[in-house]
Amino acid sequence: MSGHSKWASIKHKKAVVDSRRGKLFTKLARAVTVAAKEGGGDIEGNPSLALAVQKARDASMPKDNIERAIAKGTGAGADAAALETILYEGYGPGGVALLIEAVTDNRNRTGADVRHLLAKGNGSLGEPGSVAYNFDKKGVVVVDGDRYGEDDLMVAIDAGAEDISREDDAWEIITEPSDLTAVRRALEDAEVEIQNAEVTQRPKVLVPVDEDTAAKLLRLIDALEDNDDVDAVHANFDVDADVLERLMAAS
Repeated sequence: MSGHSKWASIKHKKAVVDSRRGKLFTKLARAVTVAAKEGGGDIEGNPSLALAVQKARDASMPKDNIERAIAKGTGAGADAAALETILYEGYGPGGVALLIEAVTDNRNRTGADVRHLLAKGNGSLGEPGSVAYNFDKKGVVVVDGDRYGEDDLMVAIDAGAEDISREDDAWEIITEPSDLTAVRRALEDAEVEIQNAEVTQRPKVLVPVDEDTAAKLLRLIDALEDNDDVDAVHANFDVDADVLERLMAAS
C-alpha cells in the first residue's frame, strides 16, 4: 500500500523505544519459544527460529532472554506445549481486511478478546478464509531511499530477493520468507543499513481510505497489538504516507 514502508519503519522505531518494552520482550520471547518448539532449537537449521531471534535482537532483547526462550521451546515444559499460533481474519472500518496473528495458551480467551476488540473498534471477526486470499506471506526489507540508490541494493537480488521497489522515501526489498535471512545478511555485508526486516502478510488488494477512517484503523490496530496474545496485525488499507506519519506521531 502507499506508505507501507513508512508505516513499517515508523512502527519499528516506536517499538524500539516503547515504554512497554517489557511487554514487547514477552511477545518476542513467546515467538522464539513457538518457533523452537515447532522446528527445533538450531537457529541455522530452523528459518522460522532464525527470523524470530533476529527480530528479538533488533529490539535489543538480551541474549540470555533469547537463550531461555529457545530452551523453553525445545524442552518438555508444559508452558511451551500449551502455546500455539492462531490466525484470525476480520474486517476493520471502511471494509479493510485484517489478518491478526496470535500466540496463545488459551484460544478461547484470545478469540473472545479479539472479537471484543474488533467490535469495539467498528470491525468484525470473519470466517476462516474470508480475507486471507488478499495477502501473500513475504519477507520485506526496508532501506532508506534517500541514502541508497537501486545499484546499492543489487546484492539483494543476487542473494535471492524477488523485487526491489521505491515506496515514497524508502526502498522495499521483497523476498520469499525462507530467503529473508540470506538477503538481509547480503545487505549487511555490503554495509547497507536496514531500517526494518520482517516476514509479513503483504496485501494484494488495496482499499483506499480517508484520514478519518485511517485514524480509526490505527486505533483498532493499536488496541489489538496491545493485547498480550496478539503478535502482529496486517491490513490492506491505502492512505497517503504524510497522513499516515502524522497519525502515527499523534498516537
